[in-house]
Amino acid sequence: MTSPDRAADRSAARDSIHGLALGDAFGERWFPLFRHGRPRVTDIRARRLPGDDHWPWTDDTALALGVWRVLDTHGEIDQTDLARTFGRLFTADPARGYGSGMHDLLPRLAEEPSAWREAARGLFGGQGSLGNGAAMRVAPLGAWFRADLERVAEQAARSAEVTHAHPDGVAGAVAVALAAALAARRDQPTPRPDALLRQVAERTPGGGVRAGLLRAAALPPETTPQGAAHVLGSGARIRADDTVPFALWCAARHLDDLVEALWATAEGLGDVDTTCAIAGGVVAARTGLDAVPPEWLARREPLPEWVEEGS
Repeated sequence: MTSPDRAADRSAARDSIHGLALGDAFGERWFPLFRHGRPRVTDIRARRLPGDDHWPWTDDTALALGVWRVLDTHGEIDQTDLARTFGRLFTADPARGYGSGMHDLLPRLAEEPSAWREAARGLFGGQGSLGNGAAMRVAPLGAWFRADLERVAEQAARSAEVTHAHPDGVAGAVAVALAAALAARRDQPTPRPDALLRQVAERTPGGGVRAGLLRAAALPPETTPQGAAHVLGSGARIRADDTVPFALWCAARHLDDLVEALWATAEGLGDVDTTCAIAGGVVAARTGLDAVPPEWLARREPLPEWVEEGS
């Protein structure tokens, strides 16, 4: 299926990457408090912002920009070019908070991008990464291909394989991209949270991510974010299967309210910049950023000007 309105697809994808960056930067602001033993859940529940005036984004956004660049160039995921792009992004700014596996992998991809398959498979003793890194960067891709869920899943898997050879790492990316594609269908009624999660699970490869999505869909409506995090995980293990179900549960519960989605996601603690990046990318694909307080947007580190080109 070919989308009848590529301009609208691109607009939804651009909204998604802006929401991803906002979630990433917002979530990262809570980490210093967590690291010093003061998680300040009461501040999150009271909707009190951290005192920082500047919210820089992390590797989540940097790599999402790499995905955007490749989609903008090729109209699809060219895996060797994506490997090259990721490598160059890391080399240019390695202090964005990349995980240990990416510190091993990305310098090699900068030098030899065509070796991405062998290099990705060699991580973590040969099992490949099952981390949440492929999931955190992929929401804009889902919005980009929103008209065709089969293509969403195929392109998300291709984007993941460059760095994440483990099936769960790939499944996490597929799930997030599918959720973003469904959210980006703005002409359709907002789906019930459980229905959205089950629809995503149906097209997600079997394994821990899919099982977590089904658990998320079955949670009672009165479940709190901390209660959901207790059942699903919220990224404390930095794995796709303990990150994606919770982030998508939060997104599905607040699919028409980006700000509330980010507050709810932050309340689950864990890998909060990544869970908020995922939730933000999914929800913004539907809502855009018009309802976000100007103060938030002023604090968030801006995206490169080239993201707005080709409108």
